[in-house]
Amino acid sequence: MALTSSFSLPLPSLHQQFPSKYSTFRPIIVSLSEKPTIVVTQPTKLPTRTIPGDYGLPGIGPWKDRLDYFYNQGKDEFFESRVVKYKSTIFRTNMPPGPFISSNPKVIVLLDGKSFPVLFDVSKVEKKDLFTGTYMPSTELTGGYRVLSYLDPSEPNHEKLKKLMFFLLSSRRDHVIPKFHETYTEFFETLDKEMAEKGTAGLNSGNDQAAFNFLARSLFGVNPVETKLGTDGPTLIGKWVLLQLHPVLTLGLPKFLDDLILHTFRLPPFLVKKDYQRLYDFFYTNSASLFAEAEKLGISKEEACHNLLFATCFNSFGGMKIFFPNMLKSIAKAGVEVHTRLANEIRSEVKSAGGKITMSAMEKMPLMKSVVYEALRVDPPVASQYGRAKQDLKIESHDAVFEVKKGEMLFGYQPFATKDPKIFDRPEEFVADRFVGEEGEKLLKYVLWSNGPETESPTVGNKQCAGKDFVVMVSRLFVTEFFLRYDTFNVDVGKSALGASITITSLKKA
Repeated sequence: MALTSSFSLPLPSLHQQFPSKYSTFRPIIVSLSEKPTIVVTQPTKLPTRTIPGDYGLPGIGPWKDRLDYFYNQGKDEFFESRVVKYKSTIFRTNMPPGPFISSNPKVIVLLDGKSFPVLFDVSKVEKKDLFTGTYMPSTELTGGYRVLSYLDPSEPNHEKLKKLMFFLLSSRRDHVIPKFHETYTEFFETLDKEMAEKGTAGLNSGNDQAAFNFLARSLFGVNPVETKLGTDGPTLIGKWVLLQLHPVLTLGLPKFLDDLILHTFRLPPFLVKKDYQRLYDFFYTNSASLFAEAEKLGISKEEACHNLLFATCFNSFGGMKIFFPNMLKSIAKAGVEVHTRLANEIRSEVKSAGGKITMSAMEKMPLMKSVVYEALRVDPPVASQYGRAKQDLKIESHDAVFEVKKGEMLFGYQPFATKDPKIFDRPEEFVADRFVGEEGEKLLKYVLWSNGPETESPTVGNKQCAGKDFVVMVSRLFVTEFFLRYDTFNVDVGKSALGASITITSLKKA
């Protein structure tokens, strides 16, 4: 589901600063308690301040910042330490990968909820070729095309391709709930069997397979296991995504080797050429009705296919691969009280709906909906957003006004913006019922995972995730299906290149 302008295929809407607190790193805490409050401050005239920070010596500065970001400090400490050093949530630094992959790693960092939304305003920032940040992967990895995620809304193809993605979801919307139930029932049965045999069960690989199978079944009407692709989809996607994202990932190798292999030079696209062709053939074979629509929009079959593949495999599958384990991690830590309340709410509403999961039934589950939004706030699947200033800008944090020059690159690290203590009470905690009730719903405009506020919708004229509502829907389906089947559970959490690695250690059936 990472990167910005992430696309995961849309559904119609589902519903009718940081003064420095970062001198130490605080872990996420989970709780269910009294309703959080909105912190209100009286408007005052802010002072104008020069943007602090620097880029260091050419070559040396970017390299040093890269080592700090990946190895010496890690992402969170990298940003926290600079907030403390500069006494500002807006500052200058270099972002990976730097030399020799990125020709210009210089960015202006935005880390608070007040300044961050400028990254969504396409009248002020350009989004062309910025999906992955200060570098762009070779178009050889996408059939020679710049796919939708890399297009600015001002480019003619942006509107055509986004309309195609909207059509995909609208034409297949009736298949989403039944195919999710079908696919994830199979997944949960596999989990049950593994738990019975071993006493523990790994979540990630099974979730990867279920996510890909669900997307293929619901959106393209085909079970990949019954095709030449078999069960290879997630593995092929993993290798293909690695070739695109390796400059901003670490694989846990010894520092020197990890940095040399992943961050210094581009890995050649030919390494995954055959893998990508297998994926392309699968989508080309199963997209006939979509090609007809693409032709009406003036898009060739080939370009449509590469975009459908990217939207499904990179954006949609990637989102489910990263977010579902992260969400389950947070729910597990919330404890049995939250689990019991979720199970009671979900089972009651499904029973009232005749024993079936429906859209209207899920709308009547306020705690379940809040848990999904809170997981998206705490662990947004796409952490980084970029935009290049189209003009001279004045950007406000909570404490000052900063002047940005035309052409400068803006970068936002979303996990800081969505934990802004001047917006959220107990921002580092996972508060399961944070978004319940009228006051809680007012906070949804600060949930930004979709490259825009949760209260707004994607259009052909913006870069908000085309599948915003689809992502929310399938996340709700995951929680709903899970607590129809299980009462409570515990997990062990490890690290992976993308998201969390989850091992289920106990699982109590309903």
